[in-house]
Amino acid sequence: MTLYTNDYLEYYLTLAGWIINNGIWSMISDTGLFALPFCIIVIKEWLKVRGEGADEGNKGVLSLARIETNIYVGYVVVALCGVPAVNVSFDTLAFDQSRSQQCQYNLPKPADTGWNTTFSTLAGKSAEMPMWWAFMHALSKGLTSGAVAAIPCGTDLRQMRMEVDNTKINNPLLAQEIGDFTHDCYGPSRARLFMRQPDLGTKANDPKFLEDLSWIGSHFLLNTSGYYDTDYSKTPRSSWPYSATRDVGLPQVSGGGGYPTCKQWWFDSGVGLRDRIKDQVSPDLMTKMLGWAKWMSQDEVTDSLVRQLVSPSNQVKGDVYTDYGGQINGTVWNGAARAAGTFGVALGSMAYFPAMDMVRQALPMVMAFLKMAMVICIPLVLIVGAYQLKVAMTMSVVFFALIFVDFWFQLARWVDTTILDALYGAGSPHLSFDPVMGLNTATQDAILNFVMGSMFIILPVFWIGALGWAGVSAGNALEGLSSGTKDVKQAGSQGSKELRNVL
Repeated sequence: MTLYTNDYLEYYLTLAGWIINNGIWSMISDTGLFALPFCIIVIKEWLKVRGEGADEGNKGVLSLARIETNIYVGYVVVALCGVPAVNVSFDTLAFDQSRSQQCQYNLPKPADTGWNTTFSTLAGKSAEMPMWWAFMHALSKGLTSGAVAAIPCGTDLRQMRMEVDNTKINNPLLAQEIGDFTHDCYGPSRARLFMRQPDLGTKANDPKFLEDLSWIGSHFLLNTSGYYDTDYSKTPRSSWPYSATRDVGLPQVSGGGGYPTCKQWWFDSGVGLRDRIKDQVSPDLMTKMLGWAKWMSQDEVTDSLVRQLVSPSNQVKGDVYTDYGGQINGTVWNGAARAAGTFGVALGSMAYFPAMDMVRQALPMVMAFLKMAMVICIPLVLIVGAYQLKVAMTMSVVFFALIFVDFWFQLARWVDTTILDALYGAGSPHLSFDPVMGLNTATQDAILNFVMGSMFIILPVFWIGALGWAGVSAGNALEGLSSGTKDVKQAGSQGSKELRNVL
């Protein structure tokens, strides 16, 4: 029988959990503790019948019938839910590739990792699982995979945004050279533009033109005569040999470096700042961006990513949500409150976004440990529950609920991505290709980030709570989702908090 898992930590911990489960059941069997619930059944039913009084017929026959029924039920529960019967090993476990095949992205198979076909045990041990739990595992994974398959595929724009946000210029020399370019080129050229006051025609009121002037790779300054083509590096650059024609009047240094014009300094293939900054972006991320933004050219996508690295800008086109904030014909106090709130959200997002990125990465790990804990608890809970059918059924529903949480993670990620694509993708009236998807400035967009981040915890918790409508008391089965990711969330936000303290 093949048992599917959704990630490699679950793949490993499933076997670990059932090995420990088998060890606990062996201890219970060897010590005779497995018989204790049957004694409890006899005593419980005898006391129950005796407490009903002496006016209801033959109490002995009634108590024997109840005891016999409950013991038969106990036998069935032990046989199906307690006694190991189905082999569990890395040979019978399989990594679920259905979602990756459906959405056409690749994941490494166990055979391509340390778990090859000859590694079938954990520390020399294999395990077995009771028939009922093998059935529940297969049923739960099947239902979860079917539900996940109903979610359309799509590019994970949120993860792409997080990857862009996490991409930094790690080369200190390159970072210093960007500063030199700003000082030698962007500052003087932009100041010259304002001093000359040229006739820009309709461009003067074009938001895209003003947006273009707000970063060092401005196409206007690069392609208009009298700006980047005349300004030059004030210090020699070894990547551009000294040119007697271009560098006339400038000192020639022993290293042979020349003084490139700002246009050369930025655009020259291979050695220009633009290409070297682009190299800081991982090829996989660049491929994802190009695959999604098909309505833009490769150069436009590259410029957007480079711009994000050197000078993040705001490209939000307006509010696109209906909310209950403010009031109609708001007063100056409403405006002041909105401004203060936006500033607070902006500061909070500096810590919140990295923190939620860490939480999203930690959630599947926490779930794998919760599933293992569930498996380990099974024999002891059966003993404490005196092999009651109700206890076994409650555990079965919780077992299914924990596995089905994978669907809620997938749904939250898809909704998160769909909102971004719908509001800022191709054909949207709010089209914006800031690599941060235009979500870092507008108040409602920033609030949406907070809300969507919390959905990865709220939706699974709501799912467990919804089981109570069917009379299943699952308790705080997913309390570990919030508590288990609390520390990593705090660690993820710590660096941003330190920055906020400096500011």
